[in-house]
Amino acid sequence: MVKTKVGQVTPAEKDEIQALFERRNGLSELAKIVTADNEELYEKLVKDLGVTGMKFQQWWDSMSAKYEWESVEGGNWEINFDTCDIYLVKP
Repeated sequence: MVKTKVGQVTPAEKDEIQALFERRNGLSELAKIVTADNEELYEKLVKDLGVTGMKFQQWWDSMSAKYEWESVEGGNWEINFDTCDIYLVKP
């Protein structure tokens, strides 16, 4: 696996993806303990996970188009939340 810096985002843009990242991780952890027995909570969790995942992907799509980051098949981008740097991770 090779990491290459391909760009940087603004602190405000970083804050957007960090909030989505933390929400997605929190929901994923919650999904490990919520069972389908509590149908109402389970359905809300599944819906929220879907919406958050979609917003997360939309942020990456939007930023990659805006900044024209390099990409490769099978690769993905990562962000360093401390520096706002974006890295392309190649398989």
